[in-house]
Amino acid sequence: MKSNRIGAFAVVCLAVGLTACQTPYHDQDEHYIFVASNVNIPYWQEAQAGLTDAAKQMGVKAEMTGPEKFDPQAQLEAFQKALASKPAGIMISVTRPELLQDAINTAIAQGIPVVTVDSDAPNSKRVLFVGTDNIRAGSESAKRMADILKGQGQVVIISVPGQLNMDQRAQGVNETLKKYPGIKIVQTIDDKGDPRVANDSVSALLKAKAKIDGIICLEASGGSGAAEALHRLDVKIPIVGFDKDPETLDWIDRDGITATVTQKPYVMAYYALKFADDLHHDAVHEFKDWRTAPASPMPTFVDTGTALLDKHNVKEFRDALAAHPKPL
Repeated sequence: MKSNRIGAFAVVCLAVGLTACQTPYHDQDEHYIFVASNVNIPYWQEAQAGLTDAAKQMGVKAEMTGPEKFDPQAQLEAFQKALASKPAGIMISVTRPELLQDAINTAIAQGIPVVTVDSDAPNSKRVLFVGTDNIRAGSESAKRMADILKGQGQVVIISVPGQLNMDQRAQGVNETLKKYPGIKIVQTIDDKGDPRVANDSVSALLKAKAKIDGIICLEASGGSGAAEALHRLDVKIPIVGFDKDPETLDWIDRDGITATVTQKPYVMAYYALKFADDLHHDAVHEFKDWRTAPASPMPTFVDTGTALLDKHNVKEFRDALAAHPKPL
């Protein structure tokens, strides 16, 4: 029995020794950078929570950077700064595909994987896109508004035209409303991702006596800005918002926003980091190296889906947001 115990002890020691000698999967200075479109809005703070959780589980460093307001040129500069630091991978929500395309291609040429998140640059050499099927999301917004208006009325759109994901949502709205000839889009407001611009623009329309029966917002900040304008002028118009920033949830509780089509930024960032890490380590062995592969070893589009949020389920969404790690 004694010799057996010594033998078992020796085996354990050998296993520990071999484990200690193994090369760690992640290097000590391995880091990943997420370039958001506006780090100050709750949408990207929710995404940062997903990034933080994934990095903690994987044992890597990950940071979020980007402009403090919607500024495509500033985002390009943030991407170039990230690239200069030679990260293991870059994730980016692309504000202007034509502006960011060359920078993305440069990163790929240097062997740094780029994963686009939320908003794509489909003509670039990015490896994959993780985000929403935005045409379908826009269609969901239009269907909800059509139900509210019972197929009749004049609608204002709030968006950021020129940003691919917003344009795709607008496409989904327009295609779906063709089925409802009694609903007309009378104006599209460019709020530049700023609720104050949405507030001022909706206020100006109402003061000019414009006939508005519904407002569809295709970006996160427009809903709360429009709701504030309606509240201040004591006007009741249904709003279908987008995403679930705290102000939108508050306005749903106060009946200022009827519903919102919400994306999953936490899920997007969480899986985008995992995909970037797999690329950096060539974890998927369909080809020897993703950099020289004739096709991507990854799915080229991962649809993270949407959900319809209204007064009936707002508490569950609030509870989920409260449980997320807070941004640094």
